[in-house]
Amino acid sequence: MNKEVLLEAQRLFLSRYPGGFADPDLVATGKKFKMGQHGDFAREQFAESRFDAPRDIVEAMATLVSRSALVSMFEKPKFKAAASTLSPMEIEDWAGSLRQLLHGDQKTGFESLVAALSRHKLAKWTLVTVVPAYYDQQAEVFVKPSTAKLIIGKLALDLSYSATPTWQFYQGYREAVLKMRQIARDVKAPTNPSFTGFLMMTLDGHG
Repeated sequence: MNKEVLLEAQRLFLSRYPGGFADPDLVATGKKFKMGQHGDFAREQFAESRFDAPRDIVEAMATLVSRSALVSMFEKPKFKAAASTLSPMEIEDWAGSLRQLLHGDQKTGFESLVAALSRHKLAKWTLVTVVPAYYDQQAEVFVKPSTAKLIIGKLALDLSYSATPTWQFYQGYREAVLKMRQIARDVKAPTNPSFTGFLMMTLDGHG
């Protein structure tokens, strides 16, 4: 990891927003993403006790995807359409995978969710990571391909990006983001998604 580039990004960011993410301009911008509201929804709808109703879980997944400012307008209708036409077995599969990802063996859940979504050509990084990213905003990360590739390139991370979501990459990317958040703590990023947003803003066109 190139710490010099990271610290320069922090310096540039703080020159624009002296208060970091607590700066009034960024607080206003942050409200548009509704991280708090969507996080509350995710933690309520995807609490472990809710998974005895798989159909409700899938409906909640579709609702969160459709409301999220992190997911592209192109992917939202495809996800919603697929979710509404799942067979009972597929509903169990989607919900069971998400349960493992959030409350059980993460690797198993991640790979199972990728497999389940791939049957509908929905195994996209954004769709696989959006629910965990809202559910636990301090521990999990949202993987937006363009942002991830920018971060890897500019900060010389020892990671190999692939268009197909893999647990190995997710684990490595998450570890890198958490480490960078400690180094660039002065930006006062309230969540992991906001921290990767800071990197996107400052590294694009830098260096």
